[in-house]
Amino acid sequence: SPTMMEEFLALARHNTQKNLETCGVLAGFLEKGMFSVTTLIIPKQEATSDSCQTVNEEELFEVQDKRNLFQLGWIHTHPTQTCFMSSIDLHTHYSYQVMLQEAIAIVMAPTDEERSFGIFRLSEPGGMEAIQQCDQRGFHPHDEPANGGSIYDHCSHVYMNPSLRFDIVDLR
Repeated sequence: SPTMMEEFLALARHNTQKNLETCGVLAGFLEKGMFSVTTLIIPKQEATSDSCQTVNEEELFEVQDKRNLFQLGWIHTHPTQTCFMSSIDLHTHYSYQVMLQEAIAIVMAPTDEERSFGIFRLSEPGGMEAIQQCDQRGFHPHDEPANGGSIYDHCSHVYMNPSLRFDIVDLR
């Protein structure tokens, strides 16, 4: 739901004003062969201006387990940066996409005048292989995949449904 993304930005506003990232987990259901993001979970987290890390993840998994939710991806802000996937984002997203091929990463960039949000995934096989083989941590450059493509793509398999109902669980 585009409204879910707007509400996430509202929940992140306090951190955004302090130039701190905010992250959340996208969860939902599989019905008739299609995943639907129906729950936004905001975990306890630690943040800097260009990173965000969940803490007390057992609380996050407890919510998903009690509601029988699939973890479908994640969402986070770039408070003062443009809308792109950083090297840290790529490594974070790898852990989602290796578990669920359809997993998505949403970047909300409220100060980017060209694109305020993007929905991304690692390219397959190139981006997935590049991140799987990368043992660097922190911010670092990645070479283009061996197939010459990009390391990540804009999602073409995501349908925005303004009437989709959703819940927000804020664990902070």
